[in-house]
Amino acid sequence: MMKKDLKPATMIYPLPAVMISCGSTPEEYNIITASWVGTICSNPPMCYISIRPERHSHDIIKRNKEYVINLTTEKLAKATDWCGNRSGRNHDKFKEMQLTPGKATVVNAPIIEEAPLSIECKVKEIISLGSHDMFISEVVNIKADEKYFDPETGKFDLERARPLVYVQNKYYGLGQFIGKSGWSIQKKESNK
Repeated sequence: MMKKDLKPATMIYPLPAVMISCGSTPEEYNIITASWVGTICSNPPMCYISIRPERHSHDIIKRNKEYVINLTTEKLAKATDWCGNRSGRNHDKFKEMQLTPGKATVVNAPIIEEAPLSIECKVKEIISLGSHDMFISEVVNIKADEKYFDPETGKFDLERARPLVYVQNKYYGLGQFIGKSGWSIQKKESNK
């Protein structure tokens, strides 16, 4: 097999396509779509988002030090893309995409009611990296839509929401289920 060298770039895909809501008052509320987002620690639960300093939401999040990561779905694909390609300086994204700002439990930023999962975050540190600033944040609460809980197990089942992912400027739904973590090392049942 032949492999070809490529110039260094961001090639870790797929990534979640999320809508980040921010703002402490309805007049300031905004949504930014991002995929430079992820988990960085489990205890305490921490995550990051990376945003270009020239983006409208950057200053809102930097000033308020709070935001919400709203996971998206195939059904929210149009709103997700639209909110990533329009500036909150010129658009009321909640109104124009018919999204509902809801009350967060801990942070003073809105959740997106239509999102299956809203992760409330408080900024702990901001690191300038070059084209983007990374907001390292503590997860302080998660709001989950009740319709995505498995009635048998009582656990939240994100797969039911049909999550949206991002791969090289394209959006996709998730593919076929392959196995639960650890399936490759589980002992096979004997045929007794």
